[in-house]
Amino acid sequence: MDIETLIIGGGQAGLAMSEQLSLRGRPHLVLERHRIAERWRSERWDGLHANGPAWHDRLPGAAIEGVDPDGFASRAQMVAYFEAYAARIQAPVRCGVTVQSVRPRAGGGFDVVTSDGAFVAGNVVAATGPFQRPAIPAVIPADAGIMQLHSSAYRNPAQLPEGGVLVVGAGSSGTQIADELQRAGRRVWLCVGKHERPPRWYRGKDFCWWLGVLGLWNATTRGPESEHVTIAVSGAYGGQSIDFRRLAARGITLLGRSELYAEGVLRIAGDLADNIAYGDATYLALLDQADAYVAKAGLDLPEEASARVMGALPDCVTSPVRALDLAACGIAGIVWATGYRLDFGWIEADVFDGQGLPRHRRGVSDVPGLYFLGLSFLSRRASAFIFGVPADAAFLSDDIAARATAS
Repeated sequence: MDIETLIIGGGQAGLAMSEQLSLRGRPHLVLERHRIAERWRSERWDGLHANGPAWHDRLPGAAIEGVDPDGFASRAQMVAYFEAYAARIQAPVRCGVTVQSVRPRAGGGFDVVTSDGAFVAGNVVAATGPFQRPAIPAVIPADAGIMQLHSSAYRNPAQLPEGGVLVVGAGSSGTQIADELQRAGRRVWLCVGKHERPPRWYRGKDFCWWLGVLGLWNATTRGPESEHVTIAVSGAYGGQSIDFRRLAARGITLLGRSELYAEGVLRIAGDLADNIAYGDATYLALLDQADAYVAKAGLDLPEEASARVMGALPDCVTSPVRALDLAACGIAGIVWATGYRLDFGWIEADVFDGQGLPRHRRGVSDVPGLYFLGLSFLSRRASAFIFGVPADAAFLSDDIAARATAS
């Protein structure tokens, strides 16, 4: 079968790409190995809510039905939203098709082998997003006699055996899962690494709004100091700022980064206080930028001095745990909220660096006709987010249309 463009992936990036190609009248087909928005369906926990408000975390021209614009959509509402969006734009999606290999042809274009037969495509867009292969550090061996799972496999507290839970990773997933487990009556330990901690709201505006007006969504690169920094924010329980002091006051024991494991004891780094301080600094820095913007623009937004009040550091920060005996603490399960790695093993082309990252310019790879979409910082900070992917899809669609015109 010959097709001008194959889009691999039926999530937010694939749908955005389909819409932009349709607007330009370019023929294409979307291949999805499972179902539309599959990661929202089967790789997220039951109580997950979008981390941005509904007015923000959406694709162009379509509100999220049944959700207040300032509210946070549930996992089920986001699945329904993407299904409805695919129907509205009449996206040509073929579900249940796994792409096994993509190989450049000598004369241009690509041979694509799938579970549903072979294709010849003029262009291929890898729209599989940044959350591809769950990453679990090789710290605690699988035969250690304790249940371990990645956050992508966590569903709810009842899934874990009775007893305490160690959550490793304090980005959005780790903090929300730890919060949910503690609310369910579990004893929780939470490893906190270096993180940014934005306010959920400040002076009546969501932090997503502040990042927009301050131009921070358009940052084109990460600073070297934030290369491995996660963001701790939550849309759960109506939306909230992540406050590690408050989590500790409720009974969650904060820990530094996990390091070595031997004979049932997990060694903990002595970096907890520094990590909390770094998160506090990013929080206050955003408040400073917001205040400066309000003053310069002359906006009538209420002052919020209370937002700058920091409570005392909890005992678990001032007297940190450096060795955690899992059995003695009654820890029966570990949730690794440690992120993902890219996995493009199915693309048989010389477009990857030594770390497996694609070489590209705003998603346009070194191989003519091969594109990437939905990756972190593809063109700017917003690239991997629902609201940010359409701009990159438009850029790639323009390139595809120009290639078609030139051929």
